Amino acid sequence: MTHTAVVGPPRTQSTPRAARRPARKVSASRAGLYAVLVLAALFFAIPLLIVLSTSLKPMDEIREGSIFALPMAPTLEPWSKAWLSACTGLFCDGLHVGFWNSIRILVPSVILSVLAGALNGYALAQWRFRHADKILTALMLGAFIPYQVILYPLVKIFSNMGLYGTLPGIVLIHVIFGLPTLTLIFRNFYAGLPEELVKAARVDGAGFFRIFLQIMLPMSVNILMVALILQVTGIWNDYLLGYIFAGRDNLPMTVQLNNIVNTTTGTIEYNVNMAATVLTALPPLLVYFLSGRYFVRGIASGAVKG
Repeated sequence: MTHTAVVGPPRTQSTPRAARRPARKVSASRAGLYAVLVLAALFFAIPLLIVLSTSLKPMDEIREGSIFALPMAPTLEPWSKAWLSACTGLFCDGLHVGFWNSIRILVPSVILSVLAGALNGYALAQWRFRHADKILTALMLGAFIPYQVILYPLVKIFSNMGLYGTLPGIVLIHVIFGLPTLTLIFRNFYAGLPEELVKAARVDGAGFFRIFLQIMLPMSVNILMVALILQVTGIWNDYLLGYIFAGRDNLPMTVQLNNIVNTTTGTIEYNVNMAATVLTALPPLLVYFLSGRYFVRGIASGAVKG
């Protein structure tokens, strides 16, 4: 008796799952989006690369070569001169003097303005009182008034108070100009928190400042980072207010950079100017690189809603 084997269809070797996926087709809209993003990146990257490249070239190479050429003999001497011995007017002490002036202005201005904005936003959002909306509207109107309109009245007021041209004066100016935006940011954030938190704390006997310090601030890490980044960038990059209100002994780094670039005595040292520009821009760039993710989280958690 013979047995006939049933022969089935031939087995095919299984193909990997990734190989069976159809190739993605790039649509015209997506290709256009990529093209726009690449152009935008080049738009900002090319000037930065030119600045960095020029700051590393000796002056002979700058005179003889192209602005787009990479440095043939890179040197850090322009950076050293920009930091230590570049002329910022009558004195040739470099940018490091302005750097420490900017630090002295920045630290108290950021701390006081952020705390004041958080306190105002908390009061307007969670402690409803009479005319709260009118106060918020008045603060918002202050945010849209151009600096140039109120500079002269502020100079007269600060002169009469004895604060014009002093370090406390320029700190107070930055706190005042930062309040409208920061108040709105914190008010929108705190308005999104449950009111039951404050009510329960008040039932337990907690007061205004205890609730703010022990409940609200620990919940505000992301939004605090947003406010810190905005204030650090705005105050560090400020030129007009620092030039008018800081005084000769407290001129910030941006003012001294302008003095270096606009010096007309002798030969214009483009490499030193470019190095000074990069040195002035580095602190806010580092802040963005180190804390940019917190900025995104803060925006997503309600910094701009409302």
